Amino acid sequence: MRITPSILNADFANLGAEIARIPDADAIHVDVMDYRFVPNLTIGLPVVEAIRKSTQQMLDIHLMIADPDRWAPSYAEAGAESVTFHVEAAKAPIRLARELRRLGARASLALNPATSIDSVADALGEVDMVLLMTVEPGFGGQKFLDLVLPKIRRTRELLGERDVWIQVDGGVSVETIERCAEAGADTFVAGSAVYSADNPNAMVNRLRELAVAACAH
Repeated sequence: MRITPSILNADFANLGAEIARIPDADAIHVDVMDYRFVPNLTIGLPVVEAIRKSTQQMLDIHLMIADPDRWAPSYAEAGAESVTFHVEAAKAPIRLARELRRLGARASLALNPATSIDSVADALGEVDMVLLMTVEPGFGGQKFLDLVLPKIRRTRELLGERDVWIQVDGGVSVETIERCAEAGADTFVAGSAVYSADNPNAMVNRLRELAVAACAH
């Protein structure tokens, strides 16, 4: 069970210090938005390059951008260990996944809540992770959409014994993480739940414990 806190809710003026507050995180989830694919604008490649210099933790880049076929490889070249692109935005998702892997990054395919996992079933063997959005992409702090739980179960069924992570992103908290884990997710993005806590690192560990306990029964 992996907890990958999003820095979308962190203090952007002190990102190095904010990342240092969560040493037990399994990766740092970085949301890149371009105000085209989603109605929000965040950070881009120069900031990711600066983050790479300031931490040895795994960087999990989530590209909510138009034309990821053009831009995603640059994030792998910048040293990100995992790069996620949206199937709704990619023109050639399999080719892009293979290019990311060639550059040494894990390739991840993201799906919006309304996108069926069956529509990309044939591509699942080409990726290292599937990210299932449990809110509409674009803004942090949204309410978790329970309607995605059957899609998590279906994704686990389609993957079978493949070593492909299932990540969920949106509204993940102490109230929702157990349902996600029981459905088959193993990697969890938590932004506001972590950075609104008095002790973000303690929250990282609490979320992981809840996910592990949910699978134990």
